[in-house]
Amino acid sequence: MEKNNNLINFIDGYSIEVTPRALSKIDNLAEVLPKGTRVYIAHIEGTSIDEMVKTARKIHDAGFKSMPHFPARLIKNKSVLEEWVTRYQNEANVDEALLIAGGSSKPMGDFDSSIQLIETGVFDANSYKRLHVAGHPEGNKDIDTGGLNLNVNKALSWKNEFAKRTDAQMALTTQFCFESSVVVDWVNEIKGKGIDIPVHIGIAGPAKLQTLIKYAIECGVGASMKVLQKRAKDITKLLLPYEPIQILEELSEIKSNDPNFNIEQVHFFPLGGVKRVTDWTKKVSE
Repeated sequence: MEKNNNLINFIDGYSIEVTPRALSKIDNLAEVLPKGTRVYIAHIEGTSIDEMVKTARKIHDAGFKSMPHFPARLIKNKSVLEEWVTRYQNEANVDEALLIAGGSSKPMGDFDSSIQLIETGVFDANSYKRLHVAGHPEGNKDIDTGGLNLNVNKALSWKNEFAKRTDAQMALTTQFCFESSVVVDWVNEIKGKGIDIPVHIGIAGPAKLQTLIKYAIECGVGASMKVLQKRAKDITKLLLPYEPIQILEELSEIKSNDPNFNIEQVHFFPLGGVKRVTDWTKKVSE
């Protein structure tokens, strides 16, 4: 692979997402991830807080920053939220969180959105230094059934105002997509509405095409999925693993030409495995 300095600079300092199950299969995280990598911990329905805290502790002990998900619809009430926040902090030195509504269609308790979690004041009271919230370059059908992103953009505007008045650092960590034009249009659209929270763009790491299509359908990836569908029709590429080279090269070129382009960082979803992502990023950087 020909060396691309724009791409190398663009992916430098990336973050990555893991599940407790995936991390349990990695004996020494420090041998796999670059020093300083932020590790998000996906909180999937059915996962206990004990398992989540144990995973966060393992990440901390390996010398990395952990950012656990706080899915609003899986948290019963403020008392449970306070318990989670303090356990993460006291047992795993956590002071960062990704606040999301969560994939559950029905709330288990009092919370239905990340805004409600923020409004409790629990994170501020416990001095969480960094709060990330979800971004959806292709919209969110759970929130906007009409496809116009009215509710999503209204929520983003609220979070943007919150970011201006809080000491916590904020970012929009997005769902993964596969087409740069979709990302560029969305980033420019929200910036045009005055929303300037830095974007951490979600990218699906190298994986089998069938695996990516499966996850893309589950996660509601929209128009950009045509990139995968087109690839699936090409018999010469069907059996080759997908690598996110095109979307990253195109976005890195835009960032190089326009430093104000509001993507601050790359966030990898390791759908083909954590080591597969890290091996690929090393190959790109060589």
